[in-house]
Parts: sequence; structure tokens; C-alpha cells
Amino acid sequence: MAILALNIGSSSLKFGLFDECPGDAPPCLVLQGQLAGTNGSHPHFRARHIDGKEIDEDWAGGDPDARTGRLLDWLENGPGGRTLAAVGHRVVHGGRMFRDPVRVDGGVIQKLETLIPLAPLHQPASLAPMRHIARLRPDLPQVACFDTAFHHDLAPPVSRYPLPRALEEEGVRRYGFHGLSYEAIADRLAAMDDGAADERVIVAHLGNGASLCAMRHLHSVDTTMGFTALDGLMMGTRPGTLDPGILLYLQQAKGYDVGRLEHMLYHECGLLGVSGSSADVAALLASDRPEAREALDLFAFRVARETAAMAATLGGIDRFVFTGGIGEHGGAVRAMIGARLGWLGAEIDARANAAGAGTISTARGRLRVQVLATDEEGIIARHTARLLRRS
Repeated sequence: MAILALNIGSSSLKFGLFDECPGDAPPCLVLQGQLAGTNGSHPHFRARHIDGKEIDEDWAGGDPDARTGRLLDWLENGPGGRTLAAVGHRVVHGGRMFRDPVRVDGGVIQKLETLIPLAPLHQPASLAPMRHIARLRPDLPQVACFDTAFHHDLAPPVSRYPLPRALEEEGVRRYGFHGLSYEAIADRLAAMDDGAADERVIVAHLGNGASLCAMRHLHSVDTTMGFTALDGLMMGTRPGTLDPGILLYLQQAKGYDVGRLEHMLYHECGLLGVSGSSADVAALLASDRPEAREALDLFAFRVARETAAMAATLGGIDRFVFTGGIGEHGGAVRAMIGARLGWLGAEIDARANAAGAGTISTARGRLRVQVLATDEEGIIARHTARLLRRS
């Protein structure tokens, strides 16, 4: 019996297949993969088994529901060869209603639908396979795991916006995201048992979506994303923090309606908007256009500036951890950010950084800088297994 962990983004579906283990042992990874390009007509399927075998297939054709069904069939009847005990889902927004993982049913889906305006890219993408699996396999348990849960205990003043109190009472507050990733890093730091639990730690989840999390005792005490996943750092196609007057200007002077604003904020800003060419860091690094360099400089600047804000919450910083696609694989970007964090004690070892070592700071630096791989699918599988055992 196995657990399927689905980690669905706006343009890709990552997954992990895990065997259940006896007792309280966490589920064991069997294979992991990705269906990339799901927002286009030619999605590509890649998977890697723990024995090293790789699968690479073109999954063109069919709608997203059909691809979900095809994935279940492939896992149970193809090389995966496992009978599914449950499916765990990453859900970006749980709002005030959901703190812990929850068994999915019609009522849960209805409540999560009310949060679509707060995560229009991700929430519908997570709910669609839930509905399809419920129709296709009504007896297969499904569990929702929430990116907001890790930050659920954020308290005033961190959680508060300077808005009329009535809006806060309606739920307009800072929620924070990328929580499954931060939970994975917190677990890794705890397992390393090298003092992180007693330190002031900032973790940078840098990918197409990007944020920072300030941790004390490996619990979230502040984060850059807020009410929605638009806030905070500059991202691949999202702007991060903006002067709200810009949005008023675009409405009043340029005639932007809500739909046009939403599309711009989610799809046309960030690295893509500033560079005018790409949201992909590798492509920008390879480009000789000055706009590409300007986009990367702004990204590094915004990470450094928001790091200072997180350090203010913590009263200092002892450790800085890179994770996420850019954080784990973008050595050049890590170096740019590290150079801007020199005043906080960061000193990057160029050789260790180029090699992607676990620790990339020099012994002379006052700030320990690390690179750690996140494991959102592993966290989803663990939460799903625990909920199944309790029920």
C-alpha cells in the first residue's frame, strides 16, 4: 500500500510515491517525478525510481482531469506497481478555517473554493484533482495539507495589517505560504542537531514563487508573504510588495479593471516583467541583455532587503538557509544575495557555493549560510500517513 503526494503548481505537477512503513516510521520514497507544462498542450512526464531508473514520456493530449487519471493508472499498473492507500494534496491557502491536515470531502472542497480569490493561480489547480479523484475513485482517501499551516501561530503585530479593524475580524490578515517547504527545512535542521533550534534562522524559499521565513526555535515568527502569495519578494512573474497607489493609478489613469490587474500581477511582473524576456533564472544568467542583469540585481536586492526586515523581527540572525529551485541550484544568484548580506556577517565561499555544498559560508563569516533541499512531497506523505493512522 502506498501514498501518493501531489504538489501542484500553476504550470507543473510534482509528485512522490511513498510506501507506508510499520509503526510510526515515516513513509519511504519509492519514486518521484513531475508533469511539466500542464498549462500548455504538450505536458512532459518525468519520473525517477529510487533504484535509479528514469522514465521520460510525452503526455500530450487530454485535459488535466484525464492526466490525473492517467497518473493514477500509471502508478498502480505501470512501473510504480503499487496499490494506493491514499492521496495527499498540497493546498496553498487554508485561511482561518484549516490549520491541520484534513480528510477531503465535499464540504472541505466547498470551503476551500471560497479561498480561490486569495490564491487564484494555485487553489483551483489543487481542487481540480481532488474532485476528479473523488469521481474516479470515491473510496480512495484524500488528505489536504496546507501551506499556510506552518505560519498559523503568527500573532500581532506580525499578523496584522494597518487596516480598519473590521477587515481584520473578517480575516484580512497575514497568513504566509510555502509552509510545507519550511516545515521540511525545520525538520532537517532539527535532525542535524547542530544548534539551529536555539538560533535565529531565516530560510529563503526561492523559486518561481519566493518568500522568506524567520524562525525561532524552528517555528515561524514572521514571513514575507501575507494575505496572498503576491506579497513580499520579487518572483518569477509576481511583483512582491508594491505601493498600493500603483494599482489605483492603473485603474484610474490607465483604465485597468480587476481582471486586467490580476493577470498583470500574477503573470507579467517579477523577473519576466523587469527583464522583458524571461522568468527563468538560467536564461537570464545566459543573456547578454542589460535588462536581464537588472532583473537579477533587483531580485537579489529585494531578498536582501526583506532579510533585513526578518532580522529585525528576530533581533538578529545566526543562520541563513537557501532552498527551493533557485535557492538549491542557482549558485550565481546565491552569490549575489550573499554579497548584499555582508553587513549581517555573510561571507560566501566561492568554491563551496559553486559546488552546491551544504554549507557555503567561510569559517570567517559571522553568519552561517547553508543550502538544503526541501521535500514538500515527503511532508505531505507524512501528514497523510499520520491522519490515516489516527482514523
